Amino acid sequence: MKPRSSRRLGLVAVAGACALLAGPAAGEPGKAADLIVRDGLIYAGDDAPPVRGDVVVIGDRIAAVGRRAARGYTAARVIEARGRIVAPGFIDPHTHPDSYIRSTDPDRRVAAPWAYQGVSTIFIGADGYGTPDIAGEARRFTEAGVGVNLVPYVGFGAVRGAVLKQDARAPTPDELEAMKRLVARGMCEGALGFSTGLFYAPQSFATTEEVIALAREAAVRGGIYDTHQRDESSYGVGLMGSVAEVLRIGREAGLPVHFAHIKALGVDVQGQASQVIKAIEQARAAGQDVTADQYPWAASGTSLDAALLPRWAVDGGRTALLARLDDPATLARIQAEMRENLRRRGGADSLLLTSADHAWTGKTLAETARAYGLEPVDAALKILRDDGGAMVASFNMIEPDIRLFMRQPWVVTGSDGSDGHPRQFATFPAKYARYVKAERVITVGEFIRGSTGRTADMFGLKDRGYLRPGHFADVVVLDPEAYAPRADYVRPRELSTGVQALVVNGRLVLDDGKATGLRPGRVLLKTPPAGTCG
Repeated sequence: MKPRSSRRLGLVAVAGACALLAGPAAGEPGKAADLIVRDGLIYAGDDAPPVRGDVVVIGDRIAAVGRRAARGYTAARVIEARGRIVAPGFIDPHTHPDSYIRSTDPDRRVAAPWAYQGVSTIFIGADGYGTPDIAGEARRFTEAGVGVNLVPYVGFGAVRGAVLKQDARAPTPDELEAMKRLVARGMCEGALGFSTGLFYAPQSFATTEEVIALAREAAVRGGIYDTHQRDESSYGVGLMGSVAEVLRIGREAGLPVHFAHIKALGVDVQGQASQVIKAIEQARAAGQDVTADQYPWAASGTSLDAALLPRWAVDGGRTALLARLDDPATLARIQAEMRENLRRRGGADSLLLTSADHAWTGKTLAETARAYGLEPVDAALKILRDDGGAMVASFNMIEPDIRLFMRQPWVVTGSDGSDGHPRQFATFPAKYARYVKAERVITVGEFIRGSTGRTADMFGLKDRGYLRPGHFADVVVLDPEAYAPRADYVRPRELSTGVQALVVNGRLVLDDGKATGLRPGRVLLKTPPAGTCG
C-alpha cells in the first residue's frame, strides 16, 4: 500500500515536462514582467529531466517557465543564466537560525548562511523549541523583515517547560490539559505541526504516552510530528527502540511522522542504518506516512552537556546540576556515566569544541584536557562550570550509513544548521560538491528534487518547491562549477560560493552573488481544518 498523508491532500502532481510549459500569457507582445531569468538549465523540482529555458516573474509569482518562455516579455531586470542551473529555491526543513532571524541587525536577518546556499525557505521551532505563540512570532518576523520564508513548529520543549519547568516528573491531569491547550493554540495559530527533541531535557523526562497525548492535538488540526528522536545511539532505549517509539507515536496519535536528521550515532550503532530503513519501509508499506531529513556530515552538532551529562543530573536545571557536582558521591556517579557517554561518542578526540571566542574554540576535548592537565571528563566539567557549557561537533557517524540514508526516496536534505557547525553555512553545497559531483552517490536531479519539490510535497507547502506558472517565485540560479562549501569544522562560519541569484517571493535577496539587503521572506502558516479550532 502506498503511504498517504494528510499533509499531501490538496496537492496536484504535475508530471514530467508539463511543469516546464510556458504560462498562457507567454508571448504576448511587450508584456511587462518584473524579472526574467534567461536561458538557464531549468530543473523544475520534479523528476523530469532539465530543459534549457527561461523563468518569468511578475510580482511574487512565476508567470511563465520553459523553453522560450520569455519571448514577448520585457523586464527591468534580466539575469542571463546560460551555463547556470535554475531551480526552485531550496527548502531546509530543520534549522536553528535564531541568532540570525531574531537579530536586531537587519543585515543578519537576511539569514545569509542559508541564502548563500540557495535556500529560500527554512523551518523553525525544531527539536521541540518552537513557542506556542505562533501568531505573535509571525507578527514580529513580518514587522522586522527576514530574508527567507519561515515555517514554524510548536515545540514540546517550550510547552513542557512552560508547565513543568525543568522537572523530571509526570504531569498531573490538569498539567497535561494545560500542555494540550498550548499545543492546540500553536496549531490553531498556524504551526505546521508538533516538534519534539526527546533526547534533550526536560523533554527526555516525558513518557511515550505523554507525547502521544500532545501529538493528538496536532493530529486533529492537520499537523505532522517532527522529532529529534529519543535515542539515535545507545544512551537508553537504543536506536531501534527509539525508532519503534517514533512509529508508535505516529500510529497512535494518528499523524504523519518525520525523523529529523536521521542517523546512526556512535560506535555502538554504526552500521545499523539498514535496520532503521527496514523498520521505516515496513511502516510505510503498512500505510503509515513516514519521512526523514538528513545532513551530509559525519559529525553531529549538539551541546557538551547533552552529549555527556546523564539526564538525571540536569533534573531541575543548572542550579540543581551545580549542587550535584558539589557533592563528592554524586559527582563520582556523574563522572562514571560521563565516561561511558564519551566512549559511545568515540572518545575525547571525537568531540570538537565549536563555541566562538574561547581559549578552547576549535580544539578537541582531548586537546583541551591536556592543556588543563585534566582527564577529559573533568575538563568537560570545568567548561560546564566555568563557561556555562559549549557547543560541540561530535564525529560519530560512518560513510556507509550516511550514503545509505541519502539514497532513500523518503529522505530529503536538511541542515540542522546551528551556530558553530559548518552545516549552518554549507549543507546544501557540501552535499552537491561531494555526493553529487565528486562521488556520484546521487545525481544533480536527485539532489535538486530532494531539496525542493519532494520537501514541499512532504510538508504540504502550497505553491512552493517547483518552478511552475502560478507558483511563488522562489528561484535559485547557481553556477554548477563554483557551487561549493567554504565552511569546515575549524572555520564553520564561511559563506558558501556559487549562487549567482536567489529570488524569494519575487524579490532578489542575492544578485550577482551578493546580498541586496532585501528581506522579502514570509511566515508560511498552515490553515487548520474547519471546525478544529474554537
